[in-house]
Amino acid sequence: MEKDLVKRTQKTAKALFDGPTTLEVPYHLWKEFDRDLAKDLSLFITGNLYSREVLPLPERQMVAVAALAALQKTEELKIHLHGALNVGVPPKKLSETIFQIGVYAGFPAVNSALSAFKEVLISRGQWPLPHDEQP
Repeated sequence: MEKDLVKRTQKTAKALFDGPTTLEVPYHLWKEFDRDLAKDLSLFITGNLYSREVLPLPERQMVAVAALAALQKTEELKIHLHGALNVGVPPKKLSETIFQIGVYAGFPAVNSALSAFKEVLISRGQWPLPHDEQP
């Protein structure tokens, strides 16, 4: 059972966090302070939650983007924007997800999230967006 959980965690983490980013994923920071706790948190969050198949990983990332944008948690948002792009969420869907939160969280939250998204796209060499990918 533990072996399967470790494999699911590694597979999901690779899908989300491999790719063009210079951002530090939280696991690496946690590990600097407490290696065992970092492993437990990673197994729970990435292995038990993010690897669930009720919501496919791209949809799960869109939910994370919406929540983090609404809460204006910009640094964590950037990590999940990278993750969403890494698992195939098109930029147009991510910007639409961000615009949607304006009704609930206000447009200062939208502006902050779009600014973070633009930073992510620039860092990945994906900015400016092609005209057909703009909302």
